[in-house]
Amino acid sequence: MSADQQVKDIVTPMENATIATEQKAEQIVDPWNVQGAVVDGKQMSIDYDRLIESFGTRAIDEAVLQRMETLTGRKPHVLLRRGVFFSHRELNRILDRYEQKKPFYLYTGRGPSSDSMHLGHMIPFLFCQYLQDVFDCPLVIQLTDDEKFLFKPNLKLEECIRFSRQNAKDIIACGFNPEKTFIFSNFQHVGGAFYHNVVRISRCITYSQSKSTFGFVESDNVGKSHFVSIQAAPSFSNTFPAIFGDRSDIPCLIPCAIDQDPYFRLTRDVAHKLKYPKPALIHAKFFPALQGPGTKMSASVDSSAIFMTDTQAQIKNKINRHAFSGGGATMELHKEHGGKPEEDIPFQYLSFFLDDDEEIARIEKEYRAGTLSTGDLKKRCIEVLQKFVGDFQARKAAVTDAVLDHFMTPRSLGVDLSAK
Repeated sequence: MSADQQVKDIVTPMENATIATEQKAEQIVDPWNVQGAVVDGKQMSIDYDRLIESFGTRAIDEAVLQRMETLTGRKPHVLLRRGVFFSHRELNRILDRYEQKKPFYLYTGRGPSSDSMHLGHMIPFLFCQYLQDVFDCPLVIQLTDDEKFLFKPNLKLEECIRFSRQNAKDIIACGFNPEKTFIFSNFQHVGGAFYHNVVRISRCITYSQSKSTFGFVESDNVGKSHFVSIQAAPSFSNTFPAIFGDRSDIPCLIPCAIDQDPYFRLTRDVAHKLKYPKPALIHAKFFPALQGPGTKMSASVDSSAIFMTDTQAQIKNKINRHAFSGGGATMELHKEHGGKPEEDIPFQYLSFFLDDDEEIARIEKEYRAGTLSTGDLKKRCIEVLQKFVGDFQARKAAVTDAVLDHFMTPRSLGVDLSAK
């Protein structure tokens, strides 16, 4: 048994995801709430080391990065190099299969709650595009429009379905291989072999487990406690007979934000009961809201987010007006004491989207020294984000309904089913 496999999958009560810090302040991390601890009235950044400890995952260390580079012949993605993807469950098992030329697939998802995705939503898809490219493997993307209908009482069912198609176009614009990618809406696709696995999974999870893992209360609708079975089903290859036939032994790798881990801890527990391979996971840090590093960007708060539909002027305005600064209160204080890039939102955004390692290191050094002003840092951030969003909008404009329908049609993705 590998060292990774010896890490215990602990399905903890929701209170275990609320992590105590100094002076009894708490940070909250669950699939619906992300908030850093508040200490002496100040909201702190998320403590990711404590999350690794609490959730029982493994840190992505230099040995993992070196192994990926050796196996793929490619420099690790910027989101790996900068520690944005920082934690995993059994990633080495997937790397073993790649080395042995055995099949595996990628699985990620999106909960469509609005017409447009924002910068934070891009992170798992940009990373999945890189993984698909270097591993040359199939990818399935679940659009959980049913979940949004169940969890957001203000949304109409028809809106959720419409948001699904719009968000799917955003996802396609990230550059996925159309011959190796299947995007599906739960409302439109769940049935047949997919539903068979949903029911199998449902029988393995008690209401008590779902309630304690996710913190549901008596007034929550029953669909919420059942939804874990639907999100778990794509983790198993026989959910997709058009891609994998009746093979149930092909594992997947799930890139996701760390707040989704409770779903997949339950999934991994169920996999053992059903004699399916456990899904491996690779976890991302949260993309911070404009207001500061203690929260994550939210589509429901316009001033917290930069949307993929924003104009160049809107991006500039949001960074200049709303982006939290880690610089000094005055130019004199900034020059004397320097800035704090770990608290500065424009710097944090650059660490996600500026690929040049030498430039990001220089910016960090000069900002800490106080020789780079907050204004100049914001200016560079605006330039990088305007280019990223502008290029994205040009690619999305080329995504026609015919292209969308191709991605969303169940079909073979070229998997060699003869390989064991």
